[in-house]
Amino acid sequence: MDTVGAYEAKTHLPQLLERVAKGERITITRHGVPVATLQPADSVKKAPVRDVIEQVKRFRSGQRLEGLSIRDMLEEGRR
Repeated sequence: MDTVGAYEAKTHLPQLLERVAKGERITITRHGVPVATLQPADSVKKAPVRDVIEQVKRFRSGQRLEGLSIRDMLEEGRR
């Protein structure tokens, strides 16, 4: 893992981002003290649409509005 100062990180951010996109991790320091780490973002795994729909259906089946309407909830959120 490479280390760069905050000023260098600010002035060379595009180059640092290119390195991070290739898999590197870079620690940014301020006066020699680590303050941040640039690292590749976690890859987002998309769930199959059918699985998501089933999860929503299961969630909705356990929820009750107990007499509240959508309009009532909208108005409550505006207060």
